[in-house]
Amino acid sequence: MASKAAPEKDGLAIPISAIILVLVAILGVGLFLFLESEAKRPRATPPPITSEAKAYVRNLKLMEVAMKAHESYLKQSVVEIVGKIANQGDRALGLVEINCVFYDAYGQVVLRERVSIVSRKMGNLAPGEIKNFRLAFDNIPESWNQDVPQLVIAGIDFSSQT
Repeated sequence: MASKAAPEKDGLAIPISAIILVLVAILGVGLFLFLESEAKRPRATPPPITSEAKAYVRNLKLMEVAMKAHESYLKQSVVEIVGKIANQGDRALGLVEINCVFYDAYGQVVLRERVSIVSRKMGNLAPGEIKNFRLAFDNIPESWNQDVPQLVIAGIDFSSQT
């Protein structure tokens, strides 16, 4: 009588779940390295304010600027700067950018961020118009002195519409 032998395995069988796990890990590491290199890449410096825009700055007034702090849904501290901008000149503006400069207790800059308070997407700022703005910051270092940041007009783009 012939005995039946167990079938022989020709090679090492790797479960499909292990292959998928290795591929996901490789993709995750690749994504992490890509994002890390993007974060370290220097950002393009925005163009300096033109002499025409510098002369027009005197027609712009920031009013009723206040600061609020609250906790986001993700339990993260968010600081909001709210206020109004008035265009007291005779030209429509398609873009107004400001530098928000946060300081520590020793007067050292801990964060400088350039943000738009008027853009074509938000709607132009017509002559004589007043618009509200709201800026949210969730990346202010803990060494910040808790004062309202310095707000400096950093860029103006005149609208082609008048």
